[in-house]
Amino acid sequence: MNILVSVKRVPLTGGKIVLTDDERAISTRHLGFTISPHEECAAEEAIRITEQHGGSSTVLTLGPPEAEEQLRDMMAIGIDRAVHLVTDGEEWDPQATAAAIVDAVRAAPEPYDLLLFGNESADAGNYQVPIRVAYALGLPSVTGVKGISITEGHVRCEQEVAGGRDVYELPLPAVVTVKEGLNLPRYPSVPGRLRAKRKPVETIAPGRPEPRLEMLRLKLPPGSGKQVEVLGQGPEAAPAVVEVLRGLGLV
Repeated sequence: MNILVSVKRVPLTGGKIVLTDDERAISTRHLGFTISPHEECAAEEAIRITEQHGGSSTVLTLGPPEAEEQLRDMMAIGIDRAVHLVTDGEEWDPQATAAAIVDAVRAAPEPYDLLLFGNESADAGNYQVPIRVAYALGLPSVTGVKGISITEGHVRCEQEVAGGRDVYELPLPAVVTVKEGLNLPRYPSVPGRLRAKRKPVETIAPGRPEPRLEMLRLKLPPGSGKQVEVLGQGPEAAPAVVEVLRGLGLV
C-alpha cells in the first residue's frame, strides 16, 4: 500500500482569532499552529494501514516554509516521507489547492493506492479540495468516514448516519476523507522527533493558477454573548433560586 495524506497548517483550535487591519488575513503574531483534528486521524490511519498491510506513507502540505514543522510532526509519529508544496503564505482557494495536489500526485515516483484527507480544514472548512482532487484524477471517493478497512484491491468505508452506518466499498486507488473519531492519534515520542529531524523533506514550488475566486474580506462570527441575572441578595433570593431549579426540572 502506498498512501498519501494531505494536511494543512492551521491556527491552534480554540485559539482567539484576530484579523489584520485590512480584514483579509488572520493575524498570526500570537498564534500557535497545528493541523486539523480530522487530518491527525487521517495520518494515524495511514500509519495503521501500512503497519498492517505493509507499504509506505507520505504526508503532503501546501503552505508557507513554516509548514515544514507540521510535516515533521507527522513523520515523528511514523509517516515515512514528506512533500512540501511551498507557497508565499497567501491563502490559496480550493481550486488552486486541488490543482497543485493533483500535479504532485501525478509527478510522484510511484502511484498512490489511497489518498486520505481530513473531512475539512479547521480554518476555512471549504469541504472542496478532496472532491476536486478525486474528480481531476478520475478516482472514486467517499467523504465523512468513521471506519476504514482494506481488503484485496478495495477499501471499505463506513459513514455514521442517523440510526446506524452506511458502508461503501471502493476499488483502489481511491480518495477518502475522514472525520475526527475514526481513531485515537498517537503522540510523537522523543526518539520519533529526533528521527523526523533527520529525514529529508521534498520541496516543490507549484505554479499558482489565476484565481477564479476573489476574497473580499474575512469576518469573525458574532460571539454568543453573556447574560447575568441577579435573583436577589441573601435569604431573599431563595424563592427565586427554587423557581429556577424547578424550571430546570431539578426539584
